[in-house]
Formats: sequence, C-alpha cells, structure tokens
Amino acid sequence: MRGEFIDLDGARLYYYAAGSRGAGEPVVFVHGFATSGHLWRDVVTLLPPGRRLVVLDLLGHGRSDPPGARSLSLAAHAQRLLALLDELGIASACVVGHGVGGGVAQWLAVHEPARVSRLALLASIGFDRWFTRDVRLARATLPITRHLPPAWLLSMVRAEMERGYADAGRAAHDLDRYARPFSTEAGRDALVRHIAALDTRETRGLGARLGELAMPVSVIWGASDPFLPVALGRRLAEAIPGATLDVVPGARHFLPEEAPRQVADSLTTLFAR
Repeated sequence: MRGEFIDLDGARLYYYAAGSRGAGEPVVFVHGFATSGHLWRDVVTLLPPGRRLVVLDLLGHGRSDPPGARSLSLAAHAQRLLALLDELGIASACVVGHGVGGGVAQWLAVHEPARVSRLALLASIGFDRWFTRDVRLARATLPITRHLPPAWLLSMVRAEMERGYADAGRAAHDLDRYARPFSTEAGRDALVRHIAALDTRETRGLGARLGELAMPVSVIWGASDPFLPVALGRRLAEAIPGATLDVVPGARHFLPEEAPRQVADSLTTLFAR
C-alpha cells in the first residue's frame, strides 16, 4: 500500500491505494464523522485480490487538509470524491461508506449513478431520524462549544464515540489516532464545523430517491449499534430495490474495526452480484 496527497482545487486530500491498478472493479472506501481512512485498514487486507482499492481521508480528517471555509456537506464531500476519482482515472467503482461516509456514498449513487457500480452502506446515516441525543445537544450548544479548550471538546466527543466500540482497548487505541487532527485550536474549530455540517435535510432528500437505485447494494450493520439502530439499516435496505441486509451479531457502530472478517465477507458477496 502507498499513501499520497492529491491537490483538489487548493485543498490536499490524503489517500492510499492497494491492489492492482487496472485489474478488476475498483473499490473506494469512505469513512465517517471524526475518524479517517484508518477505519478500513483490516477490511482491506481481508478482501480477495484482483481489485484496485482506494481509501481516502475526507477533508478535515486524518492527514487531509483542514477544511478552512470549504463546505463540509455530504454533497461537497461527494464532489471532492468525484474529483479524486477523475484524477485517478476511475470511471466507476464500488463505493463503501460508513456512518456519515454512507451519506456521501448515497449522494454519489443518487446523483452520479454511472460512477457507482455497487454500493455498500455500513452503519450509515439515512433519512431524517439519525441524530442521536448527543448530536442534538452538541449542535444546540455550538455557540458555547466553539469556545471550549480543544482538550475539553475532544474529551466529550471521545466519550461519545467510545460507546460505538465493544472493546474498550481498541477504542482507546483507535480514538487516539482519530483525535490527532482535532487536538489544537484549529482542530477544535474544524471539529465544530464538522458537527455544524451534520444535516438531516440532506439525507431526507436522498432517502426520497433511494428507490431509483439500480446497482447492487448491500447494507451492513452492527446488531448492537448504540447510535444507529438496526431498524434504520432495515429501512435503508427496504427502500433500495434488491438490497440485502447483513447484521453482524455483537458488533457496535465501528464494525469495520471490530468485525473486519464479517464486513470483508459481506463485501465479497456483493462483488459477486
């Protein structure tokens, strides 16, 4: 695997690639809120050979540039991803999205269906009821939150994200990595902007069009997800013609990290459809 930066309209995005260029159908992995491409590291190693795999850090996450004044909407993230695919010469790909990344993947599938050969939604946001109590509270208190010391805000976000792991040791290790871009004042400002960008109006509009999707789709969920219940996964699968639903027993929200074998198996099944 190799990691590279690519400049897209003045902002650098970091991505790494694995597999064989030009061999098989490419697969693009999109992480969610306050994580990074590191989320997919174990899943990528478990997939069968013969495909080009692209894992990116969304703007404002991981090694990619801070967002500055750039939009962090699902549409903006999706358009930057399209620009990345253009730069890499990828006409269409299987798009795999987790959490907010699932919302980005839905935007691509709805608005640019020719670019999405297959779609996998893992513990994805969707429709209009995915705001947790903590998300609502964070958004309501943004006028105060944006002035908190970075360590305070980060500790609050970490405490919430820890609930998405069944393994406390893994949570501590992975969240240390995800927290690095947000540990400074500039990082705190970026984190506040990520919270402010969460908007159910975008997913509500996408939800109304999921019935238009014609590509093979797999919905993959953790049975014990404390943020997004399996009922949301079931609703997504029912809204998309021919979609399948795989529920991973015991897994919480961050199932690519806690159940990579099951996720890889579900994706391998999707590749064969």
